[in-house]
Amino acid sequence: MPSITIRNVPDEVHRAIRVRAALHGRSAEAEIRDILEKAARPEGRLKLGTLLASIACEAGGLTESEVEQINQLRDKTPAEPMSFE
Repeated sequence: MPSITIRNVPDEVHRAIRVRAALHGRSAEAEIRDILEKAARPEGRLKLGTLLASIACEAGGLTESEVEQINQLRDKTPAEPMSFE
């Protein structure tokens, strides 16, 4: 797993992170990981599948018969596992 070094963190910020970590019952390092994850991958982010589904709904969506036709045309054969030999 990659590591990140952050230099020149102000003392007030470092203290605030340590206090916040103590309130959450974890180390400062674990608290920083949580902060970074929440900033990089927010809960309310729009996911690609959700976006595509909303576009389809706005365009009129598919009828049940159209969905059934697509399902009948789909290749349902299980994929062969890769061989590295």
